[in-house]
Amino acid sequence: VDGGTYSVELWAGVAESGRKRDPGGVKKAVFRGVTHLNLDAKGRMAFPSRYRDRLMGLCEGEVVATIDYESPCLMLYPLPEWEVLEQQLVKLPTLNPQARRLQRLLIGHAHDLQLDGSGRVLLPQPLRDYADLNKKIVLVGQVHRFELWDADAWEQARTDWLQEAREEGTPEELGGLTL
Repeated sequence: VDGGTYSVELWAGVAESGRKRDPGGVKKAVFRGVTHLNLDAKGRMAFPSRYRDRLMGLCEGEVVATIDYESPCLMLYPLPEWEVLEQQLVKLPTLNPQARRLQRLLIGHAHDLQLDGSGRVLLPQPLRDYADLNKKIVLVGQVHRFELWDADAWEQARTDWLQEAREEGTPEELGGLTL
């Protein structure tokens, strides 16, 4: 009521849009869930409508796609989120071989994408090749970004992760987590 953290103005529209403003006034988007999609013959992917509105409000439909250097998938960032990451990457010491490798892989493979009027983006062929994206794909929300997987690769990775979790048990650091 007084314009503070719990003001109506600050939190207005959270339920409808999935966006909120942090106390600093910056729009934040929350992306979560697994969605099975199809690539069309031209290599375009249509964002589900529940994400489309958030992306348009957050970044006017401008996203950046790059490779995941550890897994055979792509990472898609709303432009403001990518710009934060990119600034962190460029500040890394270029004489450090691991830092330089990370810069080359993430920034070097980055492509600016724009949602069209139907909420689709054209995924560049080199990125589709890296992640082996064909017709059936999976979009995985990761709060501030998305991962984009080939459907078969996603199913295999998920199965592997579940098996590893069963075999390894719960790490000490996660012992206090309540699910």
